[in-house]
Amino acid sequence: MDIREILEILPHKYPFLLIDRILELEPGKRATGIKNVTINEPFFQGHFPDYPIMPGVLIIEAMAQLGGVLAFKSDGGKNKLVYFLGIDKAKFRKPVFPGDQVRFEVEVIQQRVNIWKLKGIASVEGKLVCEAELTAMLTDKVI
Repeated sequence: MDIREILEILPHKYPFLLIDRILELEPGKRATGIKNVTINEPFFQGHFPDYPIMPGVLIIEAMAQLGGVLAFKSDGGKNKLVYFLGIDKAKFRKPVFPGDQVRFEVEVIQQRVNIWKLKGIASVEGKLVCEAELTAMLTDKVI
């Protein structure tokens, strides 16, 4: 799934869209995506000017966005939104630097009606940089 299809699904746009491509998606089960981190990211201006690292909260957000695409594609519905409800067991293992390609993987732990519980990991060159459990809700878009 390329960036055009991701843009059709997620409400996020630049500079807050944090997934560049989806490599694999198995509806109702799991998804894998990537983010190419460049020095041009706006957050590097302040985090940190002399030692740029990707903020951990944005690594978690990217995982959540991948989980949102998984939930949306699993439901098959149009006019839906995914709301982020919670983060559990988040751990940051290594920093992410400009030039890194972050690989995100999310898998469904539990899904009941419209509530999704996912386990997510982020890695760079096969090394774990972050892990967390995420909870989200898929709901109708109110227009």
